[in-house]
Amino acid sequence: MVDVPRFELGASSMPRKRASKLRHTPNRTATVEAHLRRMGYRGNRGRGVAGRPEIPDGLIESISLALEGMDAPFKQNLTSTLSLEWLEEGDSRLGVTRFECDHNELYRRRRLGIPSGPVTIGINQVLGGDEKLFRHTLAHELLHAAGLLEHDGNHAEIVKGVAPSPKLKDSPVLRSMREQVLSSLPERQWICGNCGHSWERRRVTKPDRCPKCARPFRLA
Repeated sequence: MVDVPRFELGASSMPRKRASKLRHTPNRTATVEAHLRRMGYRGNRGRGVAGRPEIPDGLIESISLALEGMDAPFKQNLTSTLSLEWLEEGDSRLGVTRFECDHNELYRRRRLGIPSGPVTIGINQVLGGDEKLFRHTLAHELLHAAGLLEHDGNHAEIVKGVAPSPKLKDSPVLRSMREQVLSSLPERQWICGNCGHSWERRRVTKPDRCPKCARPFRLA
C-alpha cells in the first residue's frame, strides 16, 4: 500500500527520487501550516468526530470538469472506488490518499492507464469543524486519487479554482495552530532595535518594518 501525503514534512514510504516528487509545493496555506508544524503543532488531540467525512456537494463535479483534457488516469476513482475516513487522533497530517497497491504497481498502472483499484482518503478530525480548510484539503486529496500524484502547477491551479485556501481569519484550525505556536514562543512581544517601540506579537514570522519608525525591523 502507498500513501500520497499532504502537508507531511518527513519522507514518504516511496524511494527518495519519487518521494521528492510527492512533497507539497508550498502555497500560502501550506507554508503557514508547515511552519506551524515545525514550531510544535501536532494535529488534533480533541474528541473524535462522529460518522465519516462526506464530500461537499458539487466538489466532485467541479474537479471532474477541471480535469477534462488533462492526464488524470485514475479519474474514475472519483465516482467508483473512493472511500473517506477520519485519521486517528493525534495524526499530524491534514489529509492523506492511500492506494492499496505499492508504489511500483501504482506508477505502472498510471503509465498504462489501468485502474488503480480501491483508494481511501483520510482527513484529520480537526477539520470536522473547519468547512473551508476541510474542502481545500479534500480537493488536494481528490486530485491525488484521480492520478495527479505530483504537486505541480496544474495541481495547484485546479485546487485554487475549485477550493481556494482559506484566509487565516476564516479558518478556526489555522487560528488555533497559530495561537498554539505563539503561546510557546519565548518572545511574547516585538521590540524595535532602532527606536525601542514594543508591541504584542500577533504572528509567527518576524515583521519587515517597525510600525512606529518604519525602519527595517531588527530585534533590540
